[in-house]
Amino acid sequence: MTSFSMETGRLRLRPYTVEAAEQVADGTPRRSSWSRGYPRADDRDVARVFLSSPPTDPLFGPLQILLVDDEVVIGGIGFFGPPDETGTVGLGHGVAPEAEGHGYATEALRALLHHGFADARVRRVLADTAHDDVASQRVLEKVGLRRTFSDEKLHYHAIEG
Repeated sequence: MTSFSMETGRLRLRPYTVEAAEQVADGTPRRSSWSRGYPRADDRDVARVFLSSPPTDPLFGPLQILLVDDEVVIGGIGFFGPPDETGTVGLGHGVAPEAEGHGYATEALRALLHHGFADARVRRVLADTAHDDVASQRVLEKVGLRRTFSDEKLHYHAIEG
């Protein structure tokens, strides 16, 4: 895997390594500094999936969200694999509870979408949220995803590139 990361004004989005994924999966930091509420259960699930099937292109795999100033990991974000034959990719994101409300998720998602749509294969990005996850819905709306439909469990969102 090639060296790859994205930076914004306040954040660095860093691909998982096997070592980092093992740490996240078992919830035990060995060499990295983590925010108090990281990893969340979703982060541990993503790490386990990564360990069972690492992506060949780091853009289309899980990324840790770090604060640039102190290198503290505050959350995770990423595409769920490379685009399919229609150019569609799914994504997920989340930050530790103490990192919510600071615009980090929005900043990270903007960067991920910018890099994703810079890849000519990506034409559409999808995400879903639980009905009661209003904060994630707002983040998705801020970066341009629109709710396309809902079912009894989830709201579904999309953006075209």
